[in-house]
Amino acid sequence: MRNVIFGALIWLSLGGVPQAQEADIKAIIDSQLEAFQQDDFVAAFEFASPNLQRLFQTPQNFQQMVTGGYPMVWRPGEVRYLEMRQQDGSFWQRVMITDQSGRVHVLDYRMLETDAGWRINGVQILDSADFSA
Repeated sequence: MRNVIFGALIWLSLGGVPQAQEADIKAIIDSQLEAFQQDDFVAAFEFASPNLQRLFQTPQNFQQMVTGGYPMVWRPGEVRYLEMRQQDGSFWQRVMITDQSGRVHVLDYRMLETDAGWRINGVQILDSADFSA
């Protein structure tokens, strides 16, 4: 019983996100960022959730959205993972990206667990002035 309580306390202290899930989520984000750097938008599109795939319909539409609205993920300089949290039934991974010109961006990746594994279900750009490097 003591081990169960201790395990629950550790789980809660990590924000309710088991380490294995956290590692899997980071691996998906890393894989998508690598695909972007290689301009492989077909592969990058596979890491998007089914909802986002329906919304953008094609890797080409997805590419236009990413290159036009999220250039810091298309061509990151440095990527640093911040906290992960569970909120309202969703897992959120906060990521600090320094673009190639040295500008810092903080993004929240909303993750969705599917039958095929974790997928990115949206990315929100936060005000980086609220965060310190």
